[in-house]
Amino acid sequence: MNFLYFVLASLILGITLGKTTTFDFGNLYEIMLYLLIFIIGMDIGKSKGLREELKKLGRMALLLPMATVIGSLLGGFLASLLLGIPLKWALGISAGFGWYSLTGPLLAAYSPIYGVIGFLANLTREILTIIFYPVVIRKIPREVGIVMGGATTMDTTLPIMAKFGGTEITLLAFVHGFILTAIAPFLIPLILQIL
Repeated sequence: MNFLYFVLASLILGITLGKTTTFDFGNLYEIMLYLLIFIIGMDIGKSKGLREELKKLGRMALLLPMATVIGSLLGGFLASLLLGIPLKWALGISAGFGWYSLTGPLLAAYSPIYGVIGFLANLTREILTIIFYPVVIRKIPREVGIVMGGATTMDTTLPIMAKFGGTEITLLAFVHGFILTAIAPFLIPLILQIL
């Protein structure tokens, strides 16, 4: 539970500093993200029996991303009905799978308003995953909890999943995020053009 307080305190401190200072971090966040992925890659590479681990993933490596796609689009469909958002935009937003830095700009090319909403909705998914993954896996299998993070399980939420779900699910989470990261850039424009 202390970890959750640390995450929330860091977020609040970041918002406060962002409002009160003019310091520009530039692309530092991107460099940190690459460093994070590099370190995780080293951790995966050090694990003994990597080939056996990949074989063990088997169906789960495909079922989890498929479940995430279906669940996210179903959530977008329900949001469309409940909130009165046109189906095209609700599905486009949900097809971001938590990848806010892609979803916002892609949607903004069609509608600035829905671009902002897509950015915020997917950012919220990432933040909620960071906060609630440690709590949710007490009630459901930790592998199933991976779907919460969507595409972010390949990068930003991966350390949370490794810390609380165990290093043995790190590879599964990475593969899950990688597959969704490959799907999102094609699925969002496809939805927007078809509907």
